[in-house]
Amino acid sequence: MQNFKVSFYLRKSRMKKDGKTPIYIRLHLNRERIDVGSTGYSINESEWDNTKFRSNSRVAEALRLNNLLEVLQAEFLQIFRRFEFSEELSLDLIKGQYLNSLAKTKDDTSFMDFFNRYIEESKEEIGKTHGKSTHTRYALTRKIFEEFLRFKYKRSDIQFRELNYNVIYDFERFLRVQKEYGNNNTLMKKMRVLKTVMISAQKRGELDHDPFVGYKIRFDQTDRGFLTDTEIEKIMNKEFSIKRLEVVRDIFIFSCFTGLAYIDVHNLTKENLVELDGKMWIMTKRQKTDVPSNILLLDIPYSIILRYEGKDKNGRLLPILSNQKMNSYLKEIADLCGIEKNLSYHLARHTFATLALSKGVPVESVSKMLGHTNIKTTQIYARITNKKIEHDMLALSEKLKGFGGRK
Repeated sequence: MQNFKVSFYLRKSRMKKDGKTPIYIRLHLNRERIDVGSTGYSINESEWDNTKFRSNSRVAEALRLNNLLEVLQAEFLQIFRRFEFSEELSLDLIKGQYLNSLAKTKDDTSFMDFFNRYIEESKEEIGKTHGKSTHTRYALTRKIFEEFLRFKYKRSDIQFRELNYNVIYDFERFLRVQKEYGNNNTLMKKMRVLKTVMISAQKRGELDHDPFVGYKIRFDQTDRGFLTDTEIEKIMNKEFSIKRLEVVRDIFIFSCFTGLAYIDVHNLTKENLVELDGKMWIMTKRQKTDVPSNILLLDIPYSIILRYEGKDKNGRLLPILSNQKMNSYLKEIADLCGIEKNLSYHLARHTFATLALSKGVPVESVSKMLGHTNIKTTQIYARITNKKIEHDMLALSEKLKGFGGRK
C-alpha cells in the first residue's frame, strides 16, 4: 500500500517586506520526499502551526488561507489517486502533473462572474427551456451565495480553485443558521441550484474539480396535497356570478383531468391537439424537463377546450391568466366552495395523479402522462393513495365493530 502525504512549510529565508513568510509545498511518498515550490501564499510565522501545516489564527483571512491550502492538498491527492496503482507512480510524476495543471489554471477566474453569466443566459431562455420562476430561483440563490461570502469570508467573490467541500458545507450551515431556512426542502433547492451552476462550469472547462464530491443533497419526502372526488365535484358544479372565477375554475378543472402544469397549459395551441383512431390527444413536451407528455382527452377537459375555442387573442388553446392571478382567484373559489385546503394551480396536477392511480390506472401510465423523468416521482402519489386506502379501511373497521357479535 502506497503511503502518500502533502505537507506545507515556511521558508524563513524568503521573508517578505511585510514580515510574512512564504508557504512552500512538500510531497511525501513512502520514504521519499520532494519539494514542489511556493504555494503563492504567505503568513506571519507566529500564526503558523508546524504540526497541522495550517494557520492557528481564527480571523477571516486565516480561515481563507487554510481553505486555500486544503484545495491545494486535494489537488495533489487527486493526482496521486489517478496514478496510485500505476507503475509510473513517482514524486516527480505527481509534481509534473501538478505544475502542468497549474500552468493551465486561470487564477483570476471568478466564480461569481460565471454565476452572473449563467443567470443572464438563463434569462434569455425564459419561455424556451424554462419559466420565469426558474430564472428567479437562480438569481435569488446567487444573491444569497454572495451574502454567504460576505458573512463567512468578508468578500463578495471566490475563485474556482477555492471551491471545495468546506465551502459547500459552510454554505448549507449559513442557510440553516443565518438565513433560518427551517424547511429542509427549500434549503436543498438552493444547494441544487448551486450544484447545477458548478456542473455547468465543469462542462465548460472553467472548473477542474467537483466541489460537491462527498456532499449529498437530501430532500425530505412529503405527501402532496390533492382534491377528493367530492371536492372536485363541488368546484365543477358551483355557479359563479363573476366571469373571471368561472374561467379560472374551468382551466383548473382542465388540469385536474389532464395533469398538465400551469406553464404547459399556458403553452398549449391547436397544434398540440392530435386525433388518433377517432380520439383526441394532447401531445406536448413539458417545458420543465423537455420530456414528452401525451394525454388522451377525456370528455370533461375536451368540453372545456371547445367552450373556449378561439377566445384567446394569442392563439393559445385556453385563455389562461398569469400563475399569480390564477392562484389568487383559486383562493376565492376555495372560499366560495367551502374547501379549506390551500387551493393552488399546481394542486390540479397532484389531483390528476392521485385520481388516476386511485381509479386503477397503472403507475407507469400515469408517469408517462405526467412527463416524469423518474417513476419514483410518480410513486409519491401512489403512497398518498395507499394512505387514503388505509384511512378508509380504518373507518370501515370502526363501523364493523360489533358486527357478527364481535367486539
